[in-house]
Amino acid sequence: MKNKILLGIVFILAVTLYLVVRHEKKTNYYFPMPSAVEKEQNPLTIRLLDETKNSITTVNLEDYIIGVVSAEMPSSFEKEALKAQAVAARTYAMYKKEHRNADYDLIIGTKDQAYKTNEQLLKQWNINFFTNYLKIRDAVLETKNEILTYNNQTINAFYFSMSNGQTENSELVFSESLPYLKSVESKWDNESIENYEYTKIIPKEEFCKSLDISCAEITITNEIRSASNRVLSITINDIPFEGTTIRTKLSLRSTDFTIEQEEDNLKIITKGFGHGVGMSQYGANGMAKEGSTYQQILSHYYQNTKISQIS
Repeated sequence: MKNKILLGIVFILAVTLYLVVRHEKKTNYYFPMPSAVEKEQNPLTIRLLDETKNSITTVNLEDYIIGVVSAEMPSSFEKEALKAQAVAARTYAMYKKEHRNADYDLIIGTKDQAYKTNEQLLKQWNINFFTNYLKIRDAVLETKNEILTYNNQTINAFYFSMSNGQTENSELVFSESLPYLKSVESKWDNESIENYEYTKIIPKEEFCKSLDISCAEITITNEIRSASNRVLSITINDIPFEGTTIRTKLSLRSTDFTIEQEEDNLKIITKGFGHGVGMSQYGANGMAKEGSTYQQILSHYYQNTKISQIS
């Protein structure tokens, strides 16, 4: 009898596996993941512009945040860090929804926030799809409708990958001084993180072409740094550049950079990754590893804000 039961179980599992694999070959995904808010009446929505397709689609807010957190933060991060990211992403989305006067609320990509659909995530995560998806979905739904406010107004919740050990004042990057986006310590961003310090070698001719300068001789002077050690301005061949301009033109990971001249190349060493304003994602994960809650993480990086419910 036991053998018959065991054979029956094996048969059922085999048939199930066959049907799943057969379905996967036909559709390229196992089956559609249900919406996180499918049972909710009149859920909030976000209008997304996909510039690659020149199309606008409308998605439920919480489903959108799942796609943003999945695209913006590694699924391996601590759950409290994922929850902090969910609130920051939702806040950023609502800020754009409130302030953007267009047919769309947000642009998919680096102009606003990265976002991936379930189908895109399945291709990325493969057999880990459900484990990763459910972890991030739970982090999002446990913070449902939560946003950050300052003086009862939705904040512009900038965030980035990794600092150089200190975040930056908003006015030094985005030309707008915001009281909740002031430089704070982020000691969790350090040499223990892979590629915290990164070296980029740029051929001399490419360097000069990118900056539109003469290559006869390269002189670097008048380097001015902020209190967080990021380059505010620098003069190369008697031409003044902002640090943010150099970062953009040379595709550097951050504005905490040093330039060293070699015979035929320029060696540029950067610390951190991103613009440096708001929440450091790796810093958030470091705080979470030490036991901080998502509320404490958000309070640290977004000074004097409070968590509010979307009204």
